[in-house]
Amino acid sequence: MDVKALLSALLLAALFIFASPLRSAETKPNIVFILADDLGIDGVSCYGADRHKTPHIDQLAASGTRFETCYAAPLCGPSRCLLMTGRYAFRTGGLTNGSWRRNGPGARSANEWSIAKVLKQAGYATGQSGKWRQVGETPHDWGFDEYCTDPLAGGYYWKDSYEKNGQIISAPGSYNPDIIQAFSIDFITRHKDEPFFLYYAMHFVHKPTLHTPDSSPGKLDGPGCYDDNIAYMDKQVGEVVAALEKLGLREKTLVIFSGDNGTARGYPSPVHGRMLDGFKGTMLEGGSRVPYIANWPGVTPAGKVSQDIVSFADQLPTFAELGGAPLPKGVKIDGVSLAAQLRGQPGQPRAYAYVQLGKHWFVREPGWKMTETGALFDMSDAPFAEKMVTVPTDTEASTAARGRLAAVLQELSPSAGKQDARGEKMEAKGE
Repeated sequence: MDVKALLSALLLAALFIFASPLRSAETKPNIVFILADDLGIDGVSCYGADRHKTPHIDQLAASGTRFETCYAAPLCGPSRCLLMTGRYAFRTGGLTNGSWRRNGPGARSANEWSIAKVLKQAGYATGQSGKWRQVGETPHDWGFDEYCTDPLAGGYYWKDSYEKNGQIISAPGSYNPDIIQAFSIDFITRHKDEPFFLYYAMHFVHKPTLHTPDSSPGKLDGPGCYDDNIAYMDKQVGEVVAALEKLGLREKTLVIFSGDNGTARGYPSPVHGRMLDGFKGTMLEGGSRVPYIANWPGVTPAGKVSQDIVSFADQLPTFAELGGAPLPKGVKIDGVSLAAQLRGQPGQPRAYAYVQLGKHWFVREPGWKMTETGALFDMSDAPFAEKMVTVPTDTEASTAARGRLAAVLQELSPSAGKQDARGEKMEAKGE
């Protein structure tokens, strides 16, 4: 090859490298994690929900990657603990709704790392907006530079005040989700010139089910407003994406949309004409299987549907890898990084998901599930049904699955970890 041809080849190679979409995957992305409250896959139309329409969320899936099998915990508090720490509940003590928000076996900021703490090491500005009440201490304690939340547990929506960075601010007659939305967009705007992590924990669609600013005048609060809440949630997701686009940040920002647990009792609806098995608070598939959509233009494959298992524990190592932050030393992190899959690469998908609520748990792999009692279930019809498989009816496949999952539970040994009888009593009373 002559010199001219060689130079041409090198120029073409350089152009390919700098023009490749994967080039952006090598940069430090902004991260916006939007967490809906009490929203199972039956509340999102791109997952096959028959009743609810979520066009803005669907657009994130259409232009990004949708994961079919993501598992949180079946209840708000344990999911948030798992999400923030990347560690299973029997390690942190974040076992039930009561566990994380008081002294005792629950997780404490002095003893645990969080996503915010990890990303701050890599120069990220960190912000938290929305629900925090199931979490102990304050967002500041857990590594967030700024936060905006609701001050009291007496309802999420129509309020007279809110809390911002530790200060209670009067706002008579305000709609709290709008205040949280404004703070979220303001945080993004103010930090547009540096990498940022925004943990946006929406109030939607947790009870009480109240009217929204878009509801028909005079509409009575109650179950009849549930569809309005789904629609308002979807609209706010669209507004966040639009703000990123307006600021020229869209291709620099990974947006993830998920839910903290399954749909609340009384509100589940059909998916492709069938009801899910279980709902919030249950150890069935509908209790902890949640939507998970990742969208980073030019990096996440558009329109892809992944069957890889995702756990809420995976967020901390994923964000750390994408942000170039070191993982904490001497700490057992249960999450598995999804960074490769977000870049459209095969990666190393996790073999199973582990789900725990209080003194109950299960381990779930494609096709099979085993509980703390050793009961094995055929999950070939999940998320609509699970079928117990007894030892006398074992097939070659179920025998192999029984051995694999029993070995996983033996290695994890949840019963030897932290326990919280007081938190379980609070949970039983609905606290």
